[in-house]
Amino acid sequence: QVQLVESGGGLVQAGGSLRLSCAASGNIIRINTMGWYRQAPGKQRELVAVISSGGSTNYADFVKGRFTISRDNAKNTVYLQMSSLKPEDTAVYYCNADEVVVNTLPGKYRYWGQGTQVTVSS
Repeated sequence: QVQLVESGGGLVQAGGSLRLSCAASGNIIRINTMGWYRQAPGKQRELVAVISSGGSTNYADFVKGRFTISRDNAKNTVYLQMSSLKPEDTAVYYCNADEVVVNTLPGKYRYWGQGTQVTVSS
């Protein structure tokens, strides 16, 4: 089994910064893509940013220039540095690990973290 544990959420004023972390643990051989999604009340979950094992990144337009995703492959950990935060960034942020290869089952799997709340006050 694989677990994703997020940390770093909280309350911040508009214009402030937060750094989210997500550590994956379990019977992991490798993780292809790690990323962050968010879900605001009454809205669908949406992609924020993803990063491949090789370091290629993809960002949603609404965070380009403000958020930076990075990862430490040796630690199976992904980070999201969020700057210039806006009230509309308020949401539960979910960590995702995609195309995960484990040593207990064939195939590739997708896992989600439990979510961490980010609240930006105006």
